[in-house]
Amino acid sequence: MIRSELIQKIAEENPHLTQRDTERIVNTIFDRIVGAMAKGNRVELRGFGAFSVKRRDGRTGRNPRTGEAVDVEEKHVPFFKTGKLLRERLNGGTDPGPDDDDE
Repeated sequence: MIRSELIQKIAEENPHLTQRDTERIVNTIFDRIVGAMAKGNRVELRGFGAFSVKRRDGRTGRNPRTGEAVDVEEKHVPFFKTGKLLRERLNGGTDPGPDDDDE
């Protein structure tokens, strides 16, 4: 599912919200998650999972084309750990819930 499909589905399920309001809500949620992670904070959505930032140390790598040694700088990468409810649902441990689509 992509962002526009998510917005469309939420708008369909909430007819009291306009498409524009739904888009604003979804974008605000994503912006807040990204903003918190950019500050180095962890974002936890109970039952779904937790987003955090991990640091990868700098290292010496190799250019695959030439074999030459290349310095790779330290970087920060996003990390997602699934929540218990999501893991159980993916593994068939619980009821699929109200949204029984094959998406």
